[in-house]
Amino acid sequence: MNHTIPIPEEKQTTKYWKVVNTVMDPELDVGIVDLGLIYDISIDNGVATVTMTLTSVGCPAGPEIMDGVKKALLTYPGVKEVVVNLVWEPVWGPDRVHVAIRDLLFGSE
Repeated sequence: MNHTIPIPEEKQTTKYWKVVNTVMDPELDVGIVDLGLIYDISIDNGVATVTMTLTSVGCPAGPEIMDGVKKALLTYPGVKEVVVNLVWEPVWGPDRVHVAIRDLLFGSE
């Protein structure tokens, strides 16, 4: 079985991570990178490939979020096409949320 390993927060330094984080989860009003939904982004020869998950398999905002990712990355210089790979492993959980946002959403421990 192929396991996805999310890019650690400290390696999310390329500007396109910030572009994708402008896409908000409509229910939580939090950027999807800060929410921990984006596992990887790469751009090669004008094609942006995004590996991401959703908070749940039945997430009603899933299509809206994925469309937002495509639209956001198409504004990034040099990107001509966007491929979104939706994965369910590793499973999303509150531990994937940026710590400052996690405290706001779920309270500090």
